[in-house]
Amino acid sequence: MAKLYKIHHGDKSQLLIENLEMAESFFARGKGLLGKKSLDAQSALWIKPCNNIHTCFMNFAIDCIFVNKKMEIVKVVSGVKPYKIVGPYWKSFSVFETASGLAEKWNLQVGDQLYVVN
Repeated sequence: MAKLYKIHHGDKSQLLIENLEMAESFFARGKGLLGKKSLDAQSALWIKPCNNIHTCFMNFAIDCIFVNKKMEIVKVVSGVKPYKIVGPYWKSFSVFETASGLAEKWNLQVGDQLYVVN
C-alpha cells in the first residue's frame, strides 16, 4: 500500500484531505486515477511533477488544484469531466486531483498556501 499524506490549507488549521496518495514515478503519474470507480471526499492523488492532466478513460469528474514548488495554488479547475485535457499551466509544479466540488466547498483561490504532512 502506498504511503498516505494529509493536505492542510492556509495556517494549517484546516484539514482538507485525510488520505493523500502521491504519484511520482513515471508509471504512477501515467496511471493517475485510471481504474478507480470514484474518489471519496477524504481522498486525493498528488501527481508530481505535473503541469497538465487528462481524464481520458475515467468514469467521474474531478477537481484539479495546480500548485508551484512553494505549494501556492496557481490554478484551480473544478468539475473536470471525463475525456478532457487540462493545462499545461507553466507555473505549476504539481497537481492535486480531488473529488469534484471540493475546491469550491473549500473556497480555494489562486495564491492560497497548501501544506502536505505525514
